[in-house]
Amino acid sequence: MYTFIFDIGKTNIKGAVLNESGQTVWTQTCANRPCSDSAYKFPCIDVESIWVWLKSTLKAAAEEFSIDAINISTHGACVALLSWDQELLFPVMDYEVGELEVDGQSYAVDRPAYAQTLSPNLPGGLNVGRQIWWLKQTYPERFSQLDKVLFYPQYWVWKLTGQFVSEVTSLGCHTDLWEPLKHEYSSLVSTLGIESALPPLVDSYSSVGPVKELLADDLGLSPSCMVYPGVHDSNGSLARYLSSELRSPFNVVSTGTWLIVMAVGNPGKDLLESRDMLANVDVNGNPVPCARFMGGREFEKICQLAGVTTDEPVTQASIQTIIDDKVYAVPPFETGTGPFRQNSASGHYAGTVDSGTSLATLYLSLMVDYELELLNAQGPILFGSASQKNPLLCQLLAQLRPQQKVFVSNDNASTIKGAWSLTRGQKKLPPEFSDFEIVQAAQIEGLTNYQKDWRKLALGEN
Repeated sequence: MYTFIFDIGKTNIKGAVLNESGQTVWTQTCANRPCSDSAYKFPCIDVESIWVWLKSTLKAAAEEFSIDAINISTHGACVALLSWDQELLFPVMDYEVGELEVDGQSYAVDRPAYAQTLSPNLPGGLNVGRQIWWLKQTYPERFSQLDKVLFYPQYWVWKLTGQFVSEVTSLGCHTDLWEPLKHEYSSLVSTLGIESALPPLVDSYSSVGPVKELLADDLGLSPSCMVYPGVHDSNGSLARYLSSELRSPFNVVSTGTWLIVMAVGNPGKDLLESRDMLANVDVNGNPVPCARFMGGREFEKICQLAGVTTDEPVTQASIQTIIDDKVYAVPPFETGTGPFRQNSASGHYAGTVDSGTSLATLYLSLMVDYELELLNAQGPILFGSASQKNPLLCQLLAQLRPQQKVFVSNDNASTIKGAWSLTRGQKKLPPEFSDFEIVQAAQIEGLTNYQKDWRKLALGEN
């Protein structure tokens, strides 16, 4: 029997089939492109095209494999609002929208304090609470027809099963709607008047129900194919490690469009809103202190500035030359997010480099190192798929942090494997879930001094 995972990242969408051992045996991928709607003045997600692609991909997978379970992982900061007739009340907003402001109204007045939600005040639509607040203020008559608030993974669960559920990793992902330390809704839920529109929370490990009968017939799926509640993608990656035999504290580095450092077993004290630190909520409902930035996007921008593609080889020799020549990539390359989001100058570097990907890799390692320090992170550091895509990133971090061991899981996609693990319930997982390979530190001369100089530039101390 096989499991199908539908993984929607901000940049790419994947469909994957995993076998009983959690190994990926089949994949399809497409680009995730935003769209616009002439009736509304904000960018949106093309859920109709994604739905067509999902059904086509599921049907193709079912022709080759006997699919008995489906789970969904998606990026955060995304919500679908349904009307009483179970249609989308508004297009699904793309969080990379402009500032959501209303004349004479201030979201800051209505949003709960950071100390309660551990959700920073973020730009654009990165706080789901702000999205809902803006839609209510801007389209009050339309908003009055609201029936259901579905977070993005659970929107697809509903499309597949007809069941309405909520799940804690999406609810607790910088939405302003959840108090992770109290395990309850924040005051914003009642302020927005959406208490009755939020479906009940369900266990991340328990199935919601089977695929709708007619849909299952159309896609060639068994009527007993069960759908699970879905998961926020970075928490899917984290679930992969929570399913191992690791003991906390430990740290997981989740990579993609966003690079998120998650400090498991850290008490979460002294999180700094100004540094884009927050607490996500794991699949067990526990708050997890995090620091993050748009690592994938910043990697691309540094490569663009250097005039190279992102697949150019990364070498220790090129990194050594960058350090010897004292070329520094100074953040932020993506404004409004990350630990240096308040820097007045945009990301830049001075000088020339032979390898833009090497400069970008060095930059990511310094950013991750800084975020681990902000979190006062203890215990080992774990990477998933990044170890295969860019092993020097892991090796540089091992050299920067000799006091901590760095491990890799050698997963092709930790998010997909984590989503798969949630469909196993309490079953014993394969031994490779606890089989990690230690990373040997890079041997770069002058890296420690370079790190100190880079940090001064990043902090504006030079």
